[in-house]
Amino acid sequence: MVPMIPRAPERRVAIPRSPTGDDFRLSLLGAFELAEGAVPLVLPGNSQRLLAFLALRNRTVTRAATAGTLWPEASEAHAHASLRSALARLDRITREAIEVDFLDLRLAASVTVDIRDSRALAHRLLIVDTLPSEADMSAAAIAALSSDLLPDWYDEWALVQAEDWRQLRLHALEALAGSLAVADRYADAAAAALAAIHAEPLRESAHAALIRVHLAEGNQSEALRAFARYRTLLAAELGLEPTPALRALISDLEAE
Repeated sequence: MVPMIPRAPERRVAIPRSPTGDDFRLSLLGAFELAEGAVPLVLPGNSQRLLAFLALRNRTVTRAATAGTLWPEASEAHAHASLRSALARLDRITREAIEVDFLDLRLAASVTVDIRDSRALAHRLLIVDTLPSEADMSAAAIAALSSDLLPDWYDEWALVQAEDWRQLRLHALEALAGSLAVADRYADAAAAALAAIHAEPLRESAHAALIRVHLAEGNQSEALRAFARYRTLLAAELGLEPTPALRALISDLEAE
């Protein structure tokens, strides 16, 4: 009888994908979706959470940190068991989206993630005194900044990331509206400002961005209507008046 040789600890890494094959695309904006090429893949809930967590960390993460974050109320043993289950429930194809070894995990390099591209876009738009590139001032750029991160997910780690993205994209949309107005692209500028307003209807700086677009285009009546709508909304929701800075934008028009 051949003696049994002890097995070394398991080490599984992502299989290199063919240069002509389809890579993975992970969408976290608007809704979770993992696709291989144009084909959406079905994952159970815990496996979705695992992929989203690794994508947002954007680096190698220990198994212990992953298990503790994703299952914070479970015992250490139960959390690690849940992590093993989430990995085991990935099928042969989706398992290639994660690089796994005995201690660590990370998202495979073959996975593109929409939030990473959108964050990079937002940071470029916030560079002071620099006109963005044509690509960064496109309708696609506005769309990339117009969705929430993992809406309806209530894990604490997801909520923190979602709020961080919300603040970043609102500032980026307002900056984009200003840059588009400078370029005399008023329709796109208004669309960017309205996207910020849609994301946070009570945000005064978003309404200010829209009013500035109307004023730059010479639409004084539109500027006054935009101010009046915001003033009515603010009073109804919070019992507040717009700040003097916002009123100053249209003060000359009101005096006429």
